[in-house]
Formats: sequence, structure tokens, C-alpha cells
Amino acid sequence: MVESDPKKPQAELSSSLQKLMFLRVLFVSILLGASIVIQVRETKTYFGDIQTFHYLLIATLYFLTFIYVILLKIVKDLTQLAYVQLLTDTLFTTAIIYSTGGIESIFSFLYILTILNASMILYRKGGMIIASSGSILYGLLLDLHFYGLIHPIGSPIGQYIEYQRSYIFFSIVVNIAAFYCVAFLSSYLSEQIRKGRVELEAKKEDIIKLEALNEWIIRSITSGLITLDDQNRIILFNPAAEKFFDSPANKMIGKNVVETIPFLKDYIGDHAGALHQDLPRFIDITYQGQGDDSRFIRLSLSPLLLPDGNRKGQILIFQDMTEIKKIEEEMRRVEGLALIGELAAGIAHEIRNPMASISGSIQMLNENPGMDDVNGRLMDIVLREINRLNHLVNDFLLFARPKSTNFHIFELNQVIMDSLELFKNSGKWNQNMKVKTHFDDVIKMESDPEQIKQVLWNIFINAVDEMPDGGILDIHIKEMEMADASHPKQKGVKIVLRDTGKGFNEETLSHLFTPFYTTKTGGAGLGLAIVKRIVEGLKGKVTGENHPDGGAVITVLLPLRINNVYETHS
Repeated sequence: MVESDPKKPQAELSSSLQKLMFLRVLFVSILLGASIVIQVRETKTYFGDIQTFHYLLIATLYFLTFIYVILLKIVKDLTQLAYVQLLTDTLFTTAIIYSTGGIESIFSFLYILTILNASMILYRKGGMIIASSGSILYGLLLDLHFYGLIHPIGSPIGQYIEYQRSYIFFSIVVNIAAFYCVAFLSSYLSEQIRKGRVELEAKKEDIIKLEALNEWIIRSITSGLITLDDQNRIILFNPAAEKFFDSPANKMIGKNVVETIPFLKDYIGDHAGALHQDLPRFIDITYQGQGDDSRFIRLSLSPLLLPDGNRKGQILIFQDMTEIKKIEEEMRRVEGLALIGELAAGIAHEIRNPMASISGSIQMLNENPGMDDVNGRLMDIVLREINRLNHLVNDFLLFARPKSTNFHIFELNQVIMDSLELFKNSGKWNQNMKVKTHFDDVIKMESDPEQIKQVLWNIFINAVDEMPDGGILDIHIKEMEMADASHPKQKGVKIVLRDTGKGFNEETLSHLFTPFYTTKTGGAGLGLAIVKRIVEGLKGKVTGENHPDGGAVITVLLPLRINNVYETHS
């Protein structure tokens, strides 16, 4: 809704005032100049009361215009300057009427011109103020003249006073009514024009923003976009298409797409109406770029329809599917490996039963009193190798089919101490080893303690193997924040196990958690691979490195509360 007294921008108001000053000088100069010429011809004299007053009015107008020009450059509030000029114009118009006969003057219409200027520059409020000012001055001038209090120049009204009372009243009323009607109508039209101009500017700005948005959307999409006219000439070639076909848009636009991209000939007709109807919605094509650059692309064709339903071209969208194809191939390979893994796990599981039977049979044969020493040693070798094979199968099954997790809250310090106690009482412990523990306060966490024990057991075995002559096993535990981008404030617990052995070599570090990679004689290479598999199943991370002072370091980072890992999915 348009306000009754909207304000113009200062730049627009300044331009309007400049035009007003120019037209005022031009109009009044012509008007009073013509009046002087006519009076000089009638009186045959160049100076007199009337001509002198006209000269004075013209000089005053020029002087005021000069003052207005100066004020226009120094005054900040141009609205006030506009009111001053327009109110001065009503005074000037009154002076013109006074100098041309007062009641007999034909120049009362000059008030209307001033009111029109006010309505166009200052809208309704300005038009009404100038109409009121003109009504007061015009009524006052005619009343003073009628009652003989003033004597306008060139007025013969004195002898007709008794006969013009109704005429004077009628003139004042009609003119005042005309002033206000002109003010209302002209301000209404001016406001409508202003409203239309504002809406037009708003629409223009919206269109500019929409065009810019459309342009940036087209430029930002990663799919290649080509638009054709009804003669298959390229009219749009976005940056993704430029990169895809290695051709700038300025060289492609305006050319026939079949000539510039020949492999599209089989999918595009000779004109827009020849779009193949039996083509699938998406067409997968192998595109041979420059050199050996071969890419898989997915082409989508659709008609370019105008609002009236007429087809005026085609829209071609290209998507580079090369990476997706690679991912699909990798997924198929992984699925195949998963099936092989499942098969291997099944075979390993089935191997354990006959191995148990063989082991039992060998033990019974070994207990035969008639067994000589050679056969006894051979039986021992068979039993030892069957046990080693059985351990390998068990480790492989643990890696291939990890146990289901059983989360509950427990004390981590106690689980570590229990694991150490069990390991010390096993046949794998080296009595020359020492254990140093560095624990924070009692740490309660939510995880699977049995799987954590399995992780510690495998790391303890590696540490013992690395220190055959004895050494120190340091165990550090502390709470910390896990560096997880999806859960930046996830609390965790860090378990650091360091031995004083010879550490890892460069090749071992690069294959540290790789299944079946080992540097030990007779080792299966599944110990640390199982550690990694279990830790990741517990939503944690495991890393290995060499300590600056010697020895190997295995770091296990686990979430303190497993529920926090899933809280965003609940």
C-alpha cells in the first residue's frame, strides 16, 4: 500500500528540483516577456509602472533561482528545500496576478501549475499544502482588492465594486475548489505512478536476481548441461559441459551439436521433432576423450517445451559415471571376496571336527606300550602340528566370524588386571618380564569386557614374543575426547601398551594389521588383525607405532559410553 506522504530518494528529488527550476525560469521569462512586449506596443513606452514591476519580477526570479542552485548543493534535506521553493512559487504567482490586474488577471491558473508540481514532487501532502497556500493567497488578494485595501497594477476595478460582490465570491470559491481538486487528482495519479515505478523496480530487481540465480545454478551443477534449439544448434553449454568435452562455451554455442559432438548422432534426430521416442530415459555410453581418457557417461534427453506446449529444442544432461562404475565393480569384487570368506570360514569350521578325531586317535596310538621311540617322536610332531593347525583355525574363525557383542557397564581397570593375571598363569608368560600400570581413577565404561580381554590377550602375546629375554610392558589408561567428526564431543578411553622390544621395521608397520602377514616363524599373522576387527566392532580405533625410546606401542581408543555413539540415530 502506498503511503499518503511517501518520500522520494534524495537523488530523484534533486533531479526533480533541477527540472522545476529550469522550467520555472523558462515559463515565467516567456510569460512576463510576452506581457511586456504587448504592453510596450500598446503604450509605446518601454518603462512604466507595469513594465517596471514585470522587470522586477523577472530579476527576482533569476536571483531566487541562483539562490536555489546554491542551496541545492549544500542543503541535506531536499524535501524542506522543495517546500520552500513551491511556497515561494505561490507567492510569486500572487505577485504576477497582482501585477496583471488582480481580480481582472487571467493568470490564476498559474496556481494550478504550482499545485501540479507539488503533487508530482511531494505527492499528496505537498499538493494539499500548496493548494491551501494558493487558496489563502488568492482569496486574500481578491478580498483586499475588492474592498479597496490594495490597488493592483493596471486594475480598473474601482468603479465596479457594487456590481461584482457575487462575482468575487464565485471566483474565489471556484478557484479554491479547482485547486483542491487538482491537488487530489494529480497527487493520486502521481502516487499511482510512483507505486507502479516502485513495483516495476522491485520486479526488475527480482528478475535480475532470478536470472543471476538461474545462471549460477546452471554454472554450479556438476552435470553437463547442453540445450539445443529446433535446428540442433547449441544455445547453452554450461561449465561442467566445457570441462567434460574440453571445449569452451564460446566455441560451441551456435554450432550444430552433431558436428561438434559426433557420437550423439545416433541419439539425436535432424531437428527437435525427431527426438527418438523409443530411447530409454537414461542412456549409458562409453566416451573416449582425448588420449586414453575413457569415461562412462549417462545421457538424459528431454524435449525443450514452451509454455504453449510447442517443442522448440532438446535438453541434454551428461553425468560422469566413471567413479560410480568403479565403485560398483569394487562392490562386486568385495561381495565375491565376502562369499569366499564365508566359504573359507565354513571350511575351517568343518576342519576342526576331523582334526579333533585325528588328534584323539594319535594320542591313543601314542599311549600304546609297544610304540618305539621313532614312532613316538613322529606322533608328537603330528600332535604338535595338529594343535598349531587347530589354533590357526580358531584364530581364523575369530577373525572371520567375530562374536556378537554384549555391552554392559564395568570397571576397565579391573578387566585389565584380570587379563594380566590370566596371562601370567598361562604357559605363554615370560618370567623375566615386568609390568608397569599407570591408571587414572577408576574408569567405568560401557562395552564388551570379554572382547576387550581378547584384544589385550593378543597384544600381550605380541609383546612377549618381542621380548624373549625379558623386558617391561607399560600399560597407560586415561580418559579423553575421541577425534570423531560426527561426534566431536564423544568421550573415550585410551589404552596404550608399550613394550621394550626391538619395535617394528618399516615393512611391518605398513602391514601391521594385514591378515596373514607375519614375521614370526610359525606365526599365523592374525593376532593384530583380530585386534583391529574387534576394536572396530566396538566402535573404536587401534594404531601401532615405534616409541622414540625404543620398543613398540599399540594404542587402543574406545568410546566410554557406547550409547552415545547411537544417540543421534535413536
